[in-house]
Amino acid sequence: MVEFIEFAMTWLPELLKAVPITLSLWIIAITLGFFLGLGLAWARVYGNRFWYALSTVYVELFRGTPMLVQMFFIYLGLPHVGIVFDAFTAAVIAITLNSAAYQAEYFRGSVLSVPQGQLTAARACGMTQWQAIRHILLPQALRRVIPQWSNEAIIELKFTSIAYTIGVVEITAVAYDIGSRTLEFFQIFLVAGLIYLVLTSSVASLLGWVEKRFYVPGVTNV
Repeated sequence: MVEFIEFAMTWLPELLKAVPITLSLWIIAITLGFFLGLGLAWARVYGNRFWYALSTVYVELFRGTPMLVQMFFIYLGLPHVGIVFDAFTAAVIAITLNSAAYQAEYFRGSVLSVPQGQLTAARACGMTQWQAIRHILLPQALRRVIPQWSNEAIIELKFTSIAYTIGVVEITAVAYDIGSRTLEFFQIFLVAGLIYLVLTSSVASLLGWVEKRFYVPGVTNV
């Protein structure tokens, strides 16, 4: 145990230098995925046949193929047709596109869970459809989706580790490099795993606070 603690303290500073890269990758991707997923959900619920079909194909495509394959395609495949991204950008795009497909389904389910009679009542009171959606439906839907969205956010934080396969110097990549130099793969990946555990636990606690903060009796569940 003492030996492990000494090993961890020796290499922890180098691992921690990669934490900002991991968090940057995650924050950018989950934020972009949020807005793209919201648009996809909107298209699937309120879009015409064209937008419904297009968004459905997108969702099924990115949910039905592995993120690793998507990342390789963007980073290694697209250059063959003249589209080149650096490793970090390719990872952001891959995680964003994949996350958006899952977030879209969470948002769609949340929107459909709001009683449609409320929109009818709002229209009867003189609101336009957009006003009814903005002021009545969307606030409830966003509150209802917090638990599912929180799960997606935590999953995507862990999925940032896949970015090491295309050369992004995040936590997993640094751990692998240290393991290659020391041949102590067991210990270094145990340390890396503990860092991920701290990060995901912190995010879970923060999102748990957000869920309670926006709790409305009869609208959301805690």
